[in-house]
Parts: sequence; structure tokens; C-alpha cells
Amino acid sequence: MEKGVKQRILEKGAEIIHQKGYYHTGIQEVLDAANVPKGSFYNYFNNKEDFGLQVIDYYVGQFDGMAGQILDNQSLPPLERVRKLLDSFIDLFRSKQYTLGCPIGNLGQEMGDLSEPFQKKLKWALDAMAGLYIRVLSEAQSRGDLPQGLDVRQTAFFLIASWHGALIRMKIERSPEPLEDHKNFFFNRIFKK
Repeated sequence: MEKGVKQRILEKGAEIIHQKGYYHTGIQEVLDAANVPKGSFYNYFNNKEDFGLQVIDYYVGQFDGMAGQILDNQSLPPLERVRKLLDSFIDLFRSKQYTLGCPIGNLGQEMGDLSEPFQKKLKWALDAMAGLYIRVLSEAQSRGDLPQGLDVRQTAFFLIASWHGALIRMKIERSPEPLEDHKNFFFNRIFKK
């Protein structure tokens, strides 16, 4: 039961923070959404910052689950896995009417330069996300699907940075066009041999 309570707090908190941002999310609001008494919060979290840092862990776990399932699918060539992942994210944002964006990107913009613990945790999160792409791009390169001179680490981080920029534009325009532009740029320019 105890693990279930903490998980409910993290899930509801992550959902609210994704919608409203860290600063505009109150602890009581999270506890009400999770249907948990206030005293329970401090059994699992030292304070709101500790909670926020654990929410980042939760987001990374969610990303790893979704992205890993697609990127580890050995029945598809590596670059097709990347395309499938981007398409699945585009479908997800379509279902959300092109709102919300990436929770890690949102927190990075909100907290990345305001709190050293958040900055370090967010860097770790981006490194973890990039690690999935590095692995699949390295596989594509070793198969001869990408040029040998392409720096896959740099490309993975650029893929993430470009995606976050596309998400900002997506939210402003409420359109899939920035996400499609991002995908097409990579597949028509970067991933061409």
C-alpha cells in the first residue's frame, strides 16, 4: 500500500506539473488529486523540491518505457525505429490538441537556471534521453545506414534540442507542422548517406 501511495502522488503530481508548471503546482492540489492526506506527503518527500526532483525521475521512466519499447524493437531497422518513435510522439500530441509539450523540456525552461539540484537532475534526464538515441544511431551507423563521420552523440543531442524547439512552436501554433518539419529535416538532411 505504501508504495502505491507514493506512486499516486508522483503520477498525479507529474500530470499537474506537466499542465501547469512546477511553480504553479501546489502540494495540496497534488494530494487532493491523489486522494492522499497531507501528512502522507512528508513520509515520501522532504519538501516540494525533493518531490519535483522525483517527478523528473518519473518522467524519465515514462520516456524510457515508451521510447525504449520502440527503439529496442529489433524487427525494424534502427532509423525506422527513430521514425516510428517520432511518429508516435506526433500522434500523442495530436491527441492532446498540440498542447503540453515535453515535461522535461518544460521543466528545463522553468527551473533549469533557478535551482542547482533541478539543473543537475534535468541534465541527467537529457543525458538519459540522448543515451537511447545514441544507442540506436550507433547501431544504424554500424550497419552502414549513416555516414561513418557522423558524430552520433552530437546528433542525438541535436535531435533532442531540435525536438524541444519544435514543441515550443507546436504549442504556439497548435499545429503538427513543426513536428513534421523536425522529422523531415532529420530524415531528408541529417540521416541521408
